[in-house]
Amino acid sequence: MQNRLEIGQKIETEVVAVTDSTVFLDLSAKSEGVLDRAEFTDENCPKEGDKISVYFTGEVQGEMRFTTKISGGKADKSMIENAWKNHIPVEGNVASEIKGGFEVKIGGSRAFCPYSQMGFKKKEEPAFYVGKTLTFMITEYKNDGRDILVSNRQIGESEYSAGLAKLAAQITEGSLVEATVESLEKFGAFVNIQGFRALLPISEISMDRINNAADVLEVGQELKVKVIKADWKNERVSVSLKALMKDPWDDVEDKFEVGTKIDGEISRIADFGLFINLDKGIDGLVHISDLEDVSSNTNLRKVYKTGQKMSVVIEKIDAANKRISLVPATTKEQDLTAAKYLSSQDDDGETYNPFAALLKK
Repeated sequence: MQNRLEIGQKIETEVVAVTDSTVFLDLSAKSEGVLDRAEFTDENCPKEGDKISVYFTGEVQGEMRFTTKISGGKADKSMIENAWKNHIPVEGNVASEIKGGFEVKIGGSRAFCPYSQMGFKKKEEPAFYVGKTLTFMITEYKNDGRDILVSNRQIGESEYSAGLAKLAAQITEGSLVEATVESLEKFGAFVNIQGFRALLPISEISMDRINNAADVLEVGQELKVKVIKADWKNERVSVSLKALMKDPWDDVEDKFEVGTKIDGEISRIADFGLFINLDKGIDGLVHISDLEDVSSNTNLRKVYKTGQKMSVVIEKIDAANKRISLVPATTKEQDLTAAKYLSSQDDDGETYNPFAALLKK
């Protein structure tokens, strides 16, 4: 790193040590840079080895001093002007609400923050901000510091973007993450992942078909989910519970055999037939052409109801495409009975005739 720094110069460096009062910075020189530990909360204080962006404020008693923002209470006119020129954040106290916004005191100077530039994402009532010490960016500095315009919103946007970039690096498609259910909707649930709101679609909650997320989830419930879509540009992330469950179709051929009679229930009614639930997560289809007393124009929803019991026989299993073809058991049994009589033969090798058999007695 260069030996001479300009006041207000921004640098990227590494934290070499942290004490109760000081954060020490690597300057690739004989001396280390120092940063006031009080600028951070316990939650966001950097650790040894972390990379950090800081601004050079000058040399004091041989120490190279840095800041992440200029403290408003200690800021003089030259420091404020320097903060504006070098895009250094400043701390200011919101003194009062005035026409169009707020009066903000930065050291001995007064600045103006418009309503539109106060707060980010969550907007509060003006009275909420009065009396608070907040961080601002100076957006205008005119008339030798008599006209200063500041923005708290820019700070929020910058912090949000930085946090989003950090999340985007951690939460990628295919990642397994911890989430907490925030709200339940008709189309699924919103879950919180490290402060970010992601969607858990209703189709990704269970292997079973469900109509209401509230039937299987509750607000506050903690989940382990898989990220199936991460569009950070548009801030849209979708996750799945189902992706972490065993697919029941993997061993469907071990559970069921062609020709087996099963008692199931109607899980869904379509124009072309009935879907029958055979087991958890496994539905088969009875095509409309195999249903008795209906035609291709029949409205099946007027004849059948979801949840209605139905005995069926498995005709075909296509595990690769997750399809099972079914026929009503009554129809199958009638076909088998007819086939039995048609295939039976008498002692002379002729096709079985029940009337002839009676005459022989």
